[in-house]
Amino acid sequence: MLVKTSGIPVIPTIFDDFFRDWSSSNFSRTNTTLPAVNIKEDDEQFLVKVAAPGMDKKDFKINLDNNILTIQSEKEFEQNEDLENYTRKEYSYQSFKRSFNLPKHVVDSDKIEANYINGELQITIPKLEIAKPKPAKLIEVH
Repeated sequence: MLVKTSGIPVIPTIFDDFFRDWSSSNFSRTNTTLPAVNIKEDDEQFLVKVAAPGMDKKDFKINLDNNILTIQSEKEFEQNEDLENYTRKEYSYQSFKRSFNLPKHVVDSDKIEANYINGELQITIPKLEIAKPKPAKLIEVH
């Protein structure tokens, strides 16, 4: 456990966990870790970035249904080690599911792309041409 200090060594106690403000932590109500997500919008597209280190691109399932973008991931890890006097078996499972509402009649669902690079899932969601802002038009008076 990492403890934030002011330069003076501190030994964490059982009470530290008890009195911690859990509302600001990166845990859901089910005590599962949720990855950080950044969403950026510009005139051309939405860019969704999900911090998910240690995953593989095959671990993700991305779905767009009724303007709801859902990102899911599941990863299982099992390691067995048999040596002379002991057996070690480690197992971990991590998963998450995040959903986001996208504006109606804005997304070009045929051109959505997703890439997983260096621990970050990037989803590019282009906007439809009709949803992009148009430049100001000068209207002549006749």
